Amino acid sequence: MKTELLKRPIVRNLLLACAIWSGWSSASASGSEEITEDVVTEPTQSRRPNIVLILADDLGFTDIAPYGSEINTPSLTTLAEAGVSFTNYHTAANCAPARAMLLTGVDNHLAGVPNIPEMLAPEQRRHAHYQGVLGNNVVTVATLLEESGYHTYMAGKWHLGSGPGKLPSQRGFQRTLALADSGADNWEQRPYIPLYDKANWYADGQEYQLPEDFYSSRFLVDKTIEFIDSKPPESAPFFAYLPFQAVHIPVQAPQEFIDRYMGVYDSGWDKLRQQRLKRATELGIVKQGVGTVRMPTTEDWDALNDERRRFEAKRMAVYGAMVEAMDFHIGRLISYLKETGQYDNTIFIFTSDNGAEASGPEDPHAFGPSRLTDTLGYSTDYETLGLKGSHNTISPSFASAAASPLAYYKFYVGEGGMRVPLIIAGKALPLKGVLSHSFSYVTDITPTILSFAGVSPPGDRHGGRPIEPITGHDIRPLLHNPADRVYGADESVGYELAGHAALFQGDYKIVFNRPPLGDGQWRLFNIVEDPGETHDLAQAMPQLLQRMLSAYDTYARENKVLPIPAGFDNLRQLTMNTLHASARTPVLVLLLTLLVLLPFYVFYRTNKVHS
Repeated sequence: MKTELLKRPIVRNLLLACAIWSGWSSASASGSEEITEDVVTEPTQSRRPNIVLILADDLGFTDIAPYGSEINTPSLTTLAEAGVSFTNYHTAANCAPARAMLLTGVDNHLAGVPNIPEMLAPEQRRHAHYQGVLGNNVVTVATLLEESGYHTYMAGKWHLGSGPGKLPSQRGFQRTLALADSGADNWEQRPYIPLYDKANWYADGQEYQLPEDFYSSRFLVDKTIEFIDSKPPESAPFFAYLPFQAVHIPVQAPQEFIDRYMGVYDSGWDKLRQQRLKRATELGIVKQGVGTVRMPTTEDWDALNDERRRFEAKRMAVYGAMVEAMDFHIGRLISYLKETGQYDNTIFIFTSDNGAEASGPEDPHAFGPSRLTDTLGYSTDYETLGLKGSHNTISPSFASAAASPLAYYKFYVGEGGMRVPLIIAGKALPLKGVLSHSFSYVTDITPTILSFAGVSPPGDRHGGRPIEPITGHDIRPLLHNPADRVYGADESVGYELAGHAALFQGDYKIVFNRPPLGDGQWRLFNIVEDPGETHDLAQAMPQLLQRMLSAYDTYARENKVLPIPAGFDNLRQLTMNTLHASARTPVLVLLLTLLVLLPFYVFYRTNKVHS
């Protein structure tokens, strides 16, 4: 009976937590020890770990040094050397759905966030679970940790609702400094697109005015340290959620960081993509000989004139600078925890909400006075690019390099939109500096955090009301045996965004990307051998394709996925929602109309160049 009890996952997780935090991990770092029936006591409050969850925004698969980047990220490199880096981790293809799953362990459709609210169609909003804000039918990991005695803090981008009961201060976080919008300026309190009248920041649930010396990455780490420092380290463990604005539009960074990348990208995106592939291969992030797809949205670097190449190289230089600035401030947080004696008992989880952002125009100057950012007073001048008052993006061409060697990027369900870095690190972990190639998913983060904390996941009720149960898996076993699997060979994980769809099963993935960039056909790939999605196996393995299509239908039905309206397009819907939100000037209406037409213009240019 006792042996059978030990086989139950929840019991094994509790035993594992107990073993690690009672000092077992240091004795078993070689992997020679096993959990025995004698380890039965739950870890005491003082031995439970602090947990820091760091979320980058729109960071590509190879945008940090441990994954093959030329960008200097010593803090993240140190974390990678202190734990396990996951090479086959997947998230949602855009921000709010990813954050909903990250913080609840529940599929984003059931959690009320099928897409960002800014891109939902009126036909979809008629349904309660298609509001684009976190539903009351799910419980956040912060709530569960707070109830178990943790201090809970958040500083950064929320984007899961700001109405009654929706701010993070009402979803389990005791201290908060939160940006409610999809993004905002990194230097001052102003919106980055005309959809918002202002940048909506909240402190502990109240509207907040940013300080004059604001820079997002520095300020968010300052606040995180302030929150942690407000309680004695011995009082209780803490959970700190740090969702950066970096490297979401507008891409901005301090001049001293920009200077380090001037000239680095003068050879263009194709060379950068190949350099990152080579380095990722050397590091073991991807296998030798991985194929790549050159996206049709990637321009011919050599065909650009000197002025345009100079401008593009600086756009990417600011991007690299913003990543390094984020890493620098992560380093400040790590140093603070070391100085206060809290580092040794802290688990760090670092990842990104989705793949690289490719919505920036090919050439911002090509739109002249019709540039969307002109209405907000931004500049795209070369000399001040990335500084205060500047609006910067990277183009689809460099976004493909940021996702190297993967295909597609944000908003699409190719690997470039969904596969991102994941690092789990900490002094108490048994393995250091190793890779796990096992499949993992964004819904796995919440149950993994709960496992570290020794907190049982809720069932189908919480706080006297029914809730959606957690569907993600605890991936802590991969921290002890990176070659293990937490998903069975026949176990499926489905995903849908605005008509784009994917399903993972074992080493395989079926994927459906809508036009204009996709072809509207289901494709089948072995993403372990072929992460670049270059060899469609649909014809060679028709039975597997059909089984996975059937599994996707089941996923869509069980998670209440709604069909998209006829003619739906993310950017066009964003424009229509902006116009509907409030009365706008004729000039702005013209600008937004041009934005509606932009994807079709890009598609036309793409086909013309490649025809």
